Amino acid sequence: MAAATHWAAAATAMGVLERGGTAFDGAVAAAFVLHVTEPHLNGPGGDMTAIFATADDPTPRVLDGQGPAPAGASAAAYRAEGLDRVPGSGALAAAIPGAVDAWFLLLRDHGTWEVGDVLAPAIGYARDGVPAVPRLASTVAAVADLFREHWPTSAALWLPGGRPPRPGDVVRNPAWADTLERLAAAAQGPDRGARVDAVRTVWGEGFVAQAAAAAVRTPHRHSSGTDHAGVLTVADTAGYRARTCDAVVGSFRGWRVAKTPAWGQGPGLLAALAVLEGFDDADLDPAGDPGAHLVLEAVKLAHADREAWFGESADLLDVADLLAPDYVAGRRALISDAASPDLRPGRLGGRDPVLAELALSGAGAAATADGTIGEPTVTLAGETKGDTCHLDVVDRAGNIVSATPSGGWLQSSPAIPELGFALGTRLQMTWLQEGLPSTLTPGRKPRTTLTPTLVLDDDGPVAALGTPGGDQQDQWQLLYLLRTLVGGYDPQQAIDAPALHTTSSPSSFWPRGREPAGAVVEDRMPADVIDALERRGHRVTRSGPWSLGRLSAVGIDRTRGLRWAAANPRGIQGYAVGR
Repeated sequence: MAAATHWAAAATAMGVLERGGTAFDGAVAAAFVLHVTEPHLNGPGGDMTAIFATADDPTPRVLDGQGPAPAGASAAAYRAEGLDRVPGSGALAAAIPGAVDAWFLLLRDHGTWEVGDVLAPAIGYARDGVPAVPRLASTVAAVADLFREHWPTSAALWLPGGRPPRPGDVVRNPAWADTLERLAAAAQGPDRGARVDAVRTVWGEGFVAQAAAAAVRTPHRHSSGTDHAGVLTVADTAGYRARTCDAVVGSFRGWRVAKTPAWGQGPGLLAALAVLEGFDDADLDPAGDPGAHLVLEAVKLAHADREAWFGESADLLDVADLLAPDYVAGRRALISDAASPDLRPGRLGGRDPVLAELALSGAGAAATADGTIGEPTVTLAGETKGDTCHLDVVDRAGNIVSATPSGGWLQSSPAIPELGFALGTRLQMTWLQEGLPSTLTPGRKPRTTLTPTLVLDDDGPVAALGTPGGDQQDQWQLLYLLRTLVGGYDPQQAIDAPALHTTSSPSSFWPRGREPAGAVVEDRMPADVIDALERRGHRVTRSGPWSLGRLSAVGIDRTRGLRWAAANPRGIQGYAVGR
């Protein structure tokens, strides 16, 4: 089974499975297709995280494709550029690209196919073209003047004939097709592992790294409204390699839930589940009262701890402290019948929490909701709230992977013309204030929002799921888990059900604003529940009826000996397929 946020990626993964490839071969092939079909949501210059388990070992593992800050990226250096926060667009926001190396690592260690075979579908789509989805067209249109006035290489790639593509127009990226063909040709060596590693070396040290480093040296417009050169060098990319690490595992109603470590936001989902564990099943319906209220308040508490404690600092949070019963009980006791507008991190590991001053002040534009929350929001200056893609694959043997690729959006920074892609902007999730777990520091990961999930029982994985949505990713996955693990929904019913999320927490994206007590609700939610939220003090924004979340999921039903998959109808491009 395969499911993804774009039909071509899911179909590609299924095609690999049909021809004898594993879930990991299928996921890698699908990921490179997503670079072509959803370039406004992810790109080769971006990042990714995945959680997977193999048929031989059900232990959940994390594929860490989140690159760290380059050697020249420090809080002091950026403040010297006259900045008070990392821009949301432009090469100063670029972490070392991690996604491509991570996919090749997964292919080397757990795949069976050759590099050229997994890249072939993406090469075909890049060379021959794909129909532009509506959001791709609107994203290019939103930044068209920026491209024309300040980023001419992006204009050359994304404004063929001088205008943005219209929905359904066939868009091509021959430069990226050429890059992929050169990478495939570099797969030389005595065995498959050596051939994959040869490609990783070319990516990190060869023509790709050299072109990227040269491109960023030209000053260009950033979302700050000022021009700067980037700091990424060949030495940065040559010194980086993706890795795998242990997943962090929490529990809820007898199930185990696996997430990334606290250099991502994943443990926040575990914290919210731990708080909600103490409430009765009858009170945990996200489309009821008090369930909707409890979900919003639990997430606020988890996000407050995320802001104070999460990040790749020298004293990285011990997630065991975050999930300790006494600590969780104290957090649960903070939830009242009224909506809280406050950031309320707790005291962990004998230390007092410290929040960024900008987070406390709510500086920057407040989070807004106009029916496009969960999709990229861009302005002439290149401001972007960002978004991403998602894919899930499970094969007949029981190999399973949930992956969330992101960054490197076409609106991130000027396109590198000879490569056909842009660098990412993940460093906008760091702070320029010293002494925080997420302070911009050379060699340190930004605290990413990418947060796929595995659900396991005593025998191993039963579900892989995830969604685009930045700060909303775990919020929408929380709704899915409550509905499937408590409410008895099947996966497709859980995905289809009305969604909501809080905007009370500081945004992870430039300009890092928040809306105290803010909540966004699909207006399919029962009217009496929305009224109850407002009476409790939530500042409710009614979104469109099918506007929040783009979840997909796959899973294993051992009782019936079946695989299953589900995809999102929102946007009318998600797809689930299998046999």
